[in-house]
Amino acid sequence: EPDRTSPGRIAARLQRTNGNSPTLAALRALPDNDATLAAAIAAAPVTLGYFLGREGRGPTVEPKAGLAMAGASPAGAVQAFSSAIEPLPAFRDGASGSGFVSLIGDRDGIIRKAPLIASQNGRLLPSLSLDALRTAQEAGSVIVKSTSASGEFGGGAAQVVSLKVGGFEVPTTPAGELWLYFTAPHPARTIPAWKVLTGAMSPAEMRAAFDGRIVFIGSGAAGLRDLIATPLRDREVGVMVHTQAVEQMILGRYLVRPDWASGLERSLLLALGLILALVLPRLGAMRGAVLGAIAVGGIMAGSWGAFLQYQYLLDPTYPVLGLLAVYVVGTGVTFYREERQRAYIHRAFDRYLSPELVKRIVDDPGQLELGGEVREMTVLFCDIRRFSAISELMGPQEIIRFLIAFLTPMCDILLARKATIDKFIGDAILAFWNAPLDDPDQHANAARGALEMVARLEQMNDVMTAQSATPWPGDVRIGIGLNAGPCCVGNMGSAQRLSYSLIGDTVNLASRLEGLTKYYGVSIVIGAALRQHLPEFAILPLDRVRVVGREAPEQVYALMGSEDLALAPAFRRIEAMHRDMLAAYAAQDWTLARAWIAAAAPHVAQFGLGPLHTLYAERITRFEAQPPGEGWDGVFAAAEK
Repeated sequence: EPDRTSPGRIAARLQRTNGNSPTLAALRALPDNDATLAAAIAAAPVTLGYFLGREGRGPTVEPKAGLAMAGASPAGAVQAFSSAIEPLPAFRDGASGSGFVSLIGDRDGIIRKAPLIASQNGRLLPSLSLDALRTAQEAGSVIVKSTSASGEFGGGAAQVVSLKVGGFEVPTTPAGELWLYFTAPHPARTIPAWKVLTGAMSPAEMRAAFDGRIVFIGSGAAGLRDLIATPLRDREVGVMVHTQAVEQMILGRYLVRPDWASGLERSLLLALGLILALVLPRLGAMRGAVLGAIAVGGIMAGSWGAFLQYQYLLDPTYPVLGLLAVYVVGTGVTFYREERQRAYIHRAFDRYLSPELVKRIVDDPGQLELGGEVREMTVLFCDIRRFSAISELMGPQEIIRFLIAFLTPMCDILLARKATIDKFIGDAILAFWNAPLDDPDQHANAARGALEMVARLEQMNDVMTAQSATPWPGDVRIGIGLNAGPCCVGNMGSAQRLSYSLIGDTVNLASRLEGLTKYYGVSIVIGAALRQHLPEFAILPLDRVRVVGREAPEQVYALMGSEDLALAPAFRRIEAMHRDMLAAYAAQDWTLARAWIAAAAPHVAQFGLGPLHTLYAERITRFEAQPPGEGWDGVFAAAEK
């Protein structure tokens, strides 16, 4: 409607009450507000908005630009209106474009889609956002591609596939709507009108803010009823929807509801529901709940991932509700059966199996089978040196207290390094890595765990000796054997008693390596297989040994320290001397070997290698008296386990 505050209209109202006066003549001489605005609209690329309604029937809007069809007209598929409220003719005639601003929310009233085209009395019309983008590009028309166009198939009445406006092709819903990909609110992108009207913004600031941009002018006043609800905000200004739509079309970031989405959702509902119905009786209530939760989580994650990665809109509601319904029904059927099975297992096994093992069997009855699986594993044997002598000095209760004080921190270290503690054999510990759970760092974890055990024991020797509350026999030492290789691990034993343990040549060799620690005077001995997996650790070769029970000799090594020690200059110096000594020893160059032992003598105490070099010096003395001969292979045959 015309502006009631225009000077001429004010003068006409005043004349009816006050008659003619010089003031009224001056008012009539002032420019008309509507004429001024119309001139401004005509002088710039302006797109005006208008309202479409469904009450009554009014004149059909004449769009400023044509809508060309690629295929049959989809007028029957888009939102239909019968009436319109247009701008004043003076504004409409001078505008470069026009588009409807009507928005219709979903059933909950939230605006999730913006119609880009609609029909009024059978004529297709563009929205404000679509025609604003056309006007900004000075494009002559908008091309509407429908399902009957070349290369498309709709299988029924024509529907919208996409809209091409200037250099932009916009995919839409079949009803010609754009799924809105709302961005977070940016207050800096909204400029209050008062700043422009009052001169608060300088011309330079206005040029910086508006030049080269598509500017939308709207009102957030509650009385104008242009406040809507979006997924992000309960009260949003309606013009922001058109702004978001234009931004999406320019950026080319679209939310897409693929043609196959409904079929996929129904297929997931049927397939997952059928699978869950089939497996629930075998899984039981608890594991069925876990599986159902995983399936629901997978559906939700898949929907969310498709949204984040491809901007696909996949509705997880029906598959999730279907799975929940199947689970509720299936659980009711299987719950009683599972509880009966649990009660039977408890009655059958709780009299002669540990509660922990009974619980594991109840959770997974398949574990009742004997045997196991072959896995690549790392095995540790740890034993207290001179334990027999220590036992002679203590009573039974003192020995138990001592072992508890020793084993507890050792096991804490092993568990922290992801080890599985198999068993205690008196004072000995058997532990392994990579079962029952996979451990990709099993070799390094085992090496670090062994080194930490030795270091922790040294601290305990200092602290525990001074404590009278806990029996501690002075300077306690341990020997650790580490080996890596294939083992058979699982529930083993007899039909009356099961134990989760491991067997194999790798285990036997680890036990023999632990026994060699006392002979060579080092804390940790490792096998050749494990040595290959620890290239960065501080490791010294010890000897080639034929252990008890094996014919093939084994190259054994001493694990001296971590990667930091391996890089230390002092260790690298003693490592070079030690290797040169072993090379001379293997070549039966006893004089050179003695020379290297003498050269290393000032440094061996720092690394605890004194007993080892003394051992080799004694061997050299024997071989000098009785040379081993040319066929000697340098292998030491261990006589003890």
